[in-house]
Amino acid sequence: MTPTITAVTGFVIWSLFLLLLMELMRTRLVLTKAIPANGFKPDNSNLSPFMQRLARAHANCVEGLPIFGGLMLIAVVTGRSAITDPLAYVFLATRILQSVIHLSSLSALAVTLRFSAFAVQMGIAVYWSVRLVVA
Repeated sequence: MTPTITAVTGFVIWSLFLLLLMELMRTRLVLTKAIPANGFKPDNSNLSPFMQRLARAHANCVEGLPIFGGLMLIAVVTGRSAITDPLAYVFLATRILQSVIHLSSLSALAVTLRFSAFAVQMGIAVYWSVRLVVA
C-alpha cells in the first residue's frame, strides 16, 4: 500500500476506533443501568466530560473524512498519489494527535495544541488541493 492509502485507511480505522470506544462505554452504562438505552444525546451532553470530548473527537474525524480522505482518494484514483504520499503520514499523525489531545483535556494549552495539530492538517490539505489542481 502507498503512504496515501495507508493514511486514509488509518484515518478510517481511527474514526472507527473512537466510535467503538464510545459505544463500548455507552453499552456499559446501559448494562449497569446508569443510563437507559434511549437516554443518550448525540453529543453525550448528559454524560461525563470525557464522553462529551469523545463524541466531539469522533465527530471531528467524521467531519474531516470527506475533505482530507477525499483529497487522498482523488490523488490515488487519478494516479497522482506522489502528491499526497510525502505528507500522508504527517497528516495521519496530526489527526490522531488532535484526537488524543481532545480526549485528554480542555485546558487552554490543550486547546492550543489541538488547534495546532488541526492547522497542520489544514495546511497539508490546502497544499494537496493546489497541487492536485495545478499538477
